[in-house]
Amino acid sequence: MKPVRFDYARPTDLATAVAFGSRDDAVVKFLAGGQSLGPMLNLRLIQPDLLVDITAIAELKRVKETADSIIIGSCITHADIEDGRVPDVTCGALRAVAAGIAYRAVRNRGTIGGSLVHADPSADWISALAALGASAVIRGAQQERRVPIERFMAGVFETDLVGGELVSGIQIPRLSSGARWGYYKICRKTGEFAHAIGVYLQDPARSICRAVIGATGGKPIVFADANELVGSGSSPGAFDVHLAREAMTAHGLTDPIDQQIHLAALRRAIARANGS
Repeated sequence: MKPVRFDYARPTDLATAVAFGSRDDAVVKFLAGGQSLGPMLNLRLIQPDLLVDITAIAELKRVKETADSIIIGSCITHADIEDGRVPDVTCGALRAVAAGIAYRAVRNRGTIGGSLVHADPSADWISALAALGASAVIRGAQQERRVPIERFMAGVFETDLVGGELVSGIQIPRLSSGARWGYYKICRKTGEFAHAIGVYLQDPARSICRAVIGATGGKPIVFADANELVGSGSSPGAFDVHLAREAMTAHGLTDPIDQQIHLAALRRAIARANGS
């Protein structure tokens, strides 16, 4: 199939893009990398009246560093991060996650902002950025606001965005030099979406210990304070399995096999963070 007929606009400034998105007389979709939107257009799962291409907006490709964080423009590609064209304030975590997304052809065009807005539960950035404590920088007609990534995703393919808003960037805290990070995803073969994701971050200098169970079929399960989860187990991948199972059950992930696969992903993430 091919897309339905639609109008096309390619603004060069953010204000014009937001104005297009605020129209109430048309169905408007923003286009960044197009790696998810393109197939959905072809299958006619999405039928916009107007497609707004935001790749010509220089502001969305900028990177801003501060003493305690970095803001990455939403049109920065996965390959930009993988290849080190974006400063990595996460001691290698960002580059490692980017390098494991799909295939190189997808990483060359796919964008970090587009991945977040698509809000696929099995995608890498939702879980990884939730573990890092990142926030989406959202620009609307009246204001700019910031939403933690764990709250930005409202459900499957649903986000906190309202009419006219778009994600202009992602703010990611700077990790200390002693931070430990582990990321593990389980999928049938390299390049496929994950069936289970486990993420673990421990940054003692900032008193942060976070864990995420991702690819749950919905929002990721975020342990904002994972000290109770990991405890003081002597095993590198040790954690409180009962507590993790309770969280998954409350989240609606009740199948015993699915739970076991997600537990394995989290266990391996914690082991990686601890150097094993």
